[in-house]
Amino acid sequence: MTDKKPDITPNPNSPIDLFEGSMGALHTDHAVQAETMKDYVKLVLAIAKQPNALIQMQTGYWTDQVNLLENFSLRAQGRPAKQVAVPAHDDKRFKDAEWTENPAFDTIKQSYLSAVSHARRMLGELNGLDDETRRRIEFNLRQMSDALSPTNFPLMNPEVIRATIDSKGANLIKGAQHVADDFVRGNGRLNPELTDRSAFDVGRNLAMTPGKVVYQNDIMQLIQYAPSTETVRQRPILIVPSWINKFYILDLSEKNSLVRWLISEGYTVFIISWVNPDKRHADRTFGDYMKMGPLAAIDQITALTGETSVNTAGYCIGGTLLATTLAVMAARNDQRIASVTYLATLVDFSDPGDMAVFTSDAHLEELERETAKNGYLDASVMAETFSMLRANDLVWSVAIKSYFLGQEPPPFDLLFWNADATRMPGGLHMSYLRDMYRDNRLVQAGGIVVDGVPVDLGQIRTPSYILSTREDHIAPWRSTYAATQIYGGDTAFVLAGSGHVGGVVNPATSKKYGYWTNPALRSTPEEWLAEAQHSPGSWWVHWRDWLLNHAGDPVPARQPGEYGSAIEDAPGSYVKRAS
Repeated sequence: MTDKKPDITPNPNSPIDLFEGSMGALHTDHAVQAETMKDYVKLVLAIAKQPNALIQMQTGYWTDQVNLLENFSLRAQGRPAKQVAVPAHDDKRFKDAEWTENPAFDTIKQSYLSAVSHARRMLGELNGLDDETRRRIEFNLRQMSDALSPTNFPLMNPEVIRATIDSKGANLIKGAQHVADDFVRGNGRLNPELTDRSAFDVGRNLAMTPGKVVYQNDIMQLIQYAPSTETVRQRPILIVPSWINKFYILDLSEKNSLVRWLISEGYTVFIISWVNPDKRHADRTFGDYMKMGPLAAIDQITALTGETSVNTAGYCIGGTLLATTLAVMAARNDQRIASVTYLATLVDFSDPGDMAVFTSDAHLEELERETAKNGYLDASVMAETFSMLRANDLVWSVAIKSYFLGQEPPPFDLLFWNADATRMPGGLHMSYLRDMYRDNRLVQAGGIVVDGVPVDLGQIRTPSYILSTREDHIAPWRSTYAATQIYGGDTAFVLAGSGHVGGVVNPATSKKYGYWTNPALRSTPEEWLAEAQHSPGSWWVHWRDWLLNHAGDPVPARQPGEYGSAIEDAPGSYVKRAS
């Protein structure tokens, strides 16, 4: 990547400019550009060898266009017409009634959907493309087709047209100001504001659960929360969150805090709050994060509570670290973890979904050069990566509302947390991407060595509860299911509705999403799901029943700092360090 700021002139009328401004910077590296060019050369050669695929695509598309013209004529006469193409059930772009009721907008919509559908079908039928190349081309096709959606063009979007007429163009003036503001905030790169950040403050109306920081080291603070019941379960629970985002996704507000709910269920809850790393942490390794993270936390918890073992839960990469820790502990005959819960966690990276696009050799070379500058990966890089995985939700819908409709971003705690990104230690992050994402060495017995111990996940005998979410774009559930065939102890697999965050943070009182259970762990996820039973509401209720089997008897409630000096009030100072 280059340090030179891109020469981008704000133009709220061009979705391509928005795309280049917000996402194009990820692809300015020469190695990535060369990789992309090679991919498209392979695509052209594959089409040349199968010209019928291109002919069929073009024939199908133009047949649809003829049918659409006929349908438009029928609709104009007030007669019904058969749909040529319809949006997917979860496609929110065309929810405005005009996209269906107005024959002109309906024709534009269907023409676009038909083109995208035929292009994707042709790509799927082409032979001669290896899996990695096909995935990258499919991903780039999706990015391009999302950018070219008619909803992203003011003169094709009925909602924007109405707003412009009703406000006499004031929406576009406000939108242009938002574009300018976002360029200033992004230091020359378009950085859309997802939410009203002034509405939130960590410790004031986010991460409000009372507690104390009872231990800290160079990479984490350990928080112990105050009880809300007179008695608690004997065995405390340690939560190991991801360090890619901040821990308070599990303690957003009173109504959706997993931490607060566990406390109300009578648990002594501890959670790790990772430091937002800087150049001092450049050489930190996965082993350092294990020793100074969960292992150090367990040392402190057992000393503070007098218990010999703890229950644990790990979220996302925090769960990956926890699985690695358990394998190391198994090799050392350390049995201080009584149970483990994995929340949206990958350990088998053979199919990590679209994240694989960003772990090609070219991308890793780019990231290595980026991390070498300061010893860490800037928070904006991961934020942009996650945005690209859900471009319609996190890029284009935001652009339409802010730049075309002139709307101010609403206060939304989840989006505030999403924007409160963290840096990644250079050495740790690169080894994680290479060893796990690219080479999938974690599931190979002895494939990686952590703190001098060859890691073998098959040696884990700890009772495991694996929670995955059906629409997860970061840890695809079919890939997380692979862990059921790896661990040696009693294992339960539960599939929740929604995605990586919404499916996990779904309060016990919620009636949304539901979850699937099946005690028979079949060899494939499809077999498991075919026999699974769906239950309404939140998976938290199911987990509560499972966790009780490992909780121990009631004991007097424990106060944070009761047997040692408290450092500061929760949520602590590490979580407040900005990127």
